[in-house]
Amino acid sequence: MMTTLDEGGSGPTDWGVVSPATDREAPGPSTLPSFDALLDAAHAGGPRTVAVVYPVSRSALLAAVDAHRAGLLIPVLVGPTDRIAEVARRSGTDVDSFETVAADDEESTASAAVELVRSGRADMLMKGSLHTSAFLRAVLDRHSGLRGPGRASHVFVFDVPGRGRPLMVTDAVVNVAPDLAQKADICRNAIGLAHALGISRPKVAVLSAIEVVDPAIPSTVDAAALAKMADREEIAGGTVDGPLALDDAISPRALAVKHISSSVGGEADILLVPSLEAGNILYKSLVYVGGAEVAGIVVGLQVPLILTSRADTVRSRVASAALAGVWAEHHPPSTPALARSATPESPSHLG
Repeated sequence: MMTTLDEGGSGPTDWGVVSPATDREAPGPSTLPSFDALLDAAHAGGPRTVAVVYPVSRSALLAAVDAHRAGLLIPVLVGPTDRIAEVARRSGTDVDSFETVAADDEESTASAAVELVRSGRADMLMKGSLHTSAFLRAVLDRHSGLRGPGRASHVFVFDVPGRGRPLMVTDAVVNVAPDLAQKADICRNAIGLAHALGISRPKVAVLSAIEVVDPAIPSTVDAAALAKMADREEIAGGTVDGPLALDDAISPRALAVKHISSSVGGEADILLVPSLEAGNILYKSLVYVGGAEVAGIVVGLQVPLILTSRADTVRSRVASAALAGVWAEHHPPSTPALARSATPESPSHLG
């Protein structure tokens, strides 16, 4: 799963499927346990109606088709219908059974898709080929968008060989250089997703380069503050500790060797990174070096956003749709049609 800020490159092809450019088969069983459980949980909740926003490229259209074939979503294709039909024809894909909503350009398509969710005709959104800025302008509009009570953030969920349980990383996509208050929202969002995945009290490691507070490294100060906020239940539902280096977060042996006492105990469920750059490097290391499978969604809004890339494998696309379905099952909107107003989030480069 590539980030929304990097639509190029090549995705991993060692998951039992080949590149989505050539593979049209449904994803087979994983060799790793966590994602099979994720898919089972999503199937138990039934398919969700998803507004697919501007699917005018092969990769964007097939992301929806793959998830539909897996029984996870019912697509509503939003955008210029003639272009969508032409992409489907060239891809050898039949989309005649899918509902379509006509819109001319990126801006009107994004607005139409958001309105489908607000009116209760769709449960969530999947980003297609439009520019991220146009997509998020509609989603984050203060009057007609889908803002939640806090800040939106992205969470990757990894299935790492040999680990036996999911590993979550946040935020490697949306928030470039979050401040303390923004990191607190990012932490809360990730804890909420962990609860949806069945982790009753997730362990959150707030990462930095070192495991002691050093004012010369601001991320260590933020990490310590987040840990104290959790102690006082300002961040609830999880165990939060930091600053921790990566090895301290995931290796009990590293803690023992360094004589560090940590409530996370080297068994973190969630890695909260100090910046987008750090998260992006960690994400690519896990996928390309560690052979991990990955899914990812944006949370903290009224509904989840599924972000896919042309570099995604079929299994990654399907797993991201499954992740969004599990989140939606545990965080339903308060009314069938979403409220017409939402609490604004703090300013961001995406707002």
